[in-house]
Amino acid sequence: MFKKKKERLYISELLDDPAITYPSYYLLSSSMLKNELLQHAIMVLHSFDFAHYQYPNSYEDIFAMFNGGMFPIYKEQYIVGYFGGKIMVLESGGWRALPCMEDVFKMENWLVC
Repeated sequence: MFKKKKERLYISELLDDPAITYPSYYLLSSSMLKNELLQHAIMVLHSFDFAHYQYPNSYEDIFAMFNGGMFPIYKEQYIVGYFGGKIMVLESGGWRALPCMEDVFKMENWLVC
């Protein structure tokens, strides 16, 4: 089998003057590259414009976003997705599993809309 080709989504393509410039790009599959909800979450994270986000009341709020195809933000640093029963964070090199530690269970570390 062959690996699916991934492409770089540069932050400069989404925002003219990002507040956070690192990472400067994300490596994504073509389907994720076209996902408008993901692009919106990346713009929110890199512009630091969390006006429409709030702290969740419970885990139900987080999973409601996942079920709606949206992406919550973790620690104002990572965009989080839920794929194949796994919670993943978006890093420059692509999606990686979210390490399960005590901080994951604190509601104040999450932002949902």
